[in-house]
Amino acid sequence: MAILWRHSVLGARHAAIGGELEDWNGMGTAWFYDHTPERAKADYEAIRTKAGLMDVSGLKKVHLVGPDAAYVIDRVTTRNVEKIAPGRSTYASILNSEGKFIDDCIIYHLNVNQWMVVHGTGTGMEQLTSVAAGKNCAVLFDDDLHDMSLQGPVAVDFLAKHVDGIRDLAYFGLMHTRLFGRDVMLSRTGYTGERGYEIFVRAKDACHVWDNILSEGADMGIRPVQFSTLDLLRTESYLLFYPGDNSETHPFEDGMPCGDTIWELGLEFTVSPGKTGFIGAENHYALEGKERFKIYGVRLDGTVPADEGADLMQDGKKVGVVTFGMYSELNKHNVGIARMPKACATPGVKLTVQNGDGTQIACVTEEMPFYDKEKKIRAAKG
Repeated sequence: MAILWRHSVLGARHAAIGGELEDWNGMGTAWFYDHTPERAKADYEAIRTKAGLMDVSGLKKVHLVGPDAAYVIDRVTTRNVEKIAPGRSTYASILNSEGKFIDDCIIYHLNVNQWMVVHGTGTGMEQLTSVAAGKNCAVLFDDDLHDMSLQGPVAVDFLAKHVDGIRDLAYFGLMHTRLFGRDVMLSRTGYTGERGYEIFVRAKDACHVWDNILSEGADMGIRPVQFSTLDLLRTESYLLFYPGDNSETHPFEDGMPCGDTIWELGLEFTVSPGKTGFIGAENHYALEGKERFKIYGVRLDGTVPADEGADLMQDGKKVGVVTFGMYSELNKHNVGIARMPKACATPGVKLTVQNGDGTQIACVTEEMPFYDKEKKIRAAKG
């Protein structure tokens, strides 16, 4: 049984509409409002065509304050922190001393000597705390700060009714403002591939903001969406989920210990050009060109999606695994994220997906993302 040691004040809101609170990152999270395909389709299409509101408070919010805060974050993450101006954020990886991926995060520069690192299931907070020891830097884990995600094409139109200047907030920008009379921080970020916003709010104000968004946004098609919707959205948008796409979930066949390089995951872009001195840096650079596999996309025939963990076959032999698959009636594609041999990770290689029931589906490799390939939607201006 999972031990839920963290609490979202929105839990009662989820339960009222059928939400089943399951463990994610130590917090009860509404993975499903119901398990029907109809609900999954409706929530997915709401975010792709209108907007959906999701409770993502299970993310860990870690404040770092003090003269050494930037040094601590610079040492732990792969980004050059000095390049992040106040009011901006960026996506980064966190590695262990072996140069293997152990977490990802978004770094928020809130003000002079004030930062926040938001991460998921990995050990990012432990790394930050360890490096901060003996430094002039306070590290504060903040579960009072709740995080709800409003994602979809009408999100900006809705917020523009209530927040001056929201249309000018650039991708990965942030602003401190008030929404429905409550203090919030709005971040132009998300995990869906759509133009969206994360709304950080105090626990005592979270239900007020949640209720008002849903009541005032109903006529625009805004609805609460279940957490599992993210798997559909992220798959076609090439947004990885730790540890779901990693060897911690899909062990190496030859018994090698778990741990993936960011060369293998396609996350090398998260390393600032020329940066050294971060944890695992030397081993990271030494591992370039030594990939044991590659994360790459597959496009399947038909409408039956790949099972989570389906075998990826070539010439009758298993060569990899589909970490997650999805079929979109809206976008007319049947796609998946897969771990495959490096030689296969190029467009046009013919492979076969074998689901758990033995069904075999022809597929072809394809570069990701499948949706919004040029990433113009999520970064749109105005």
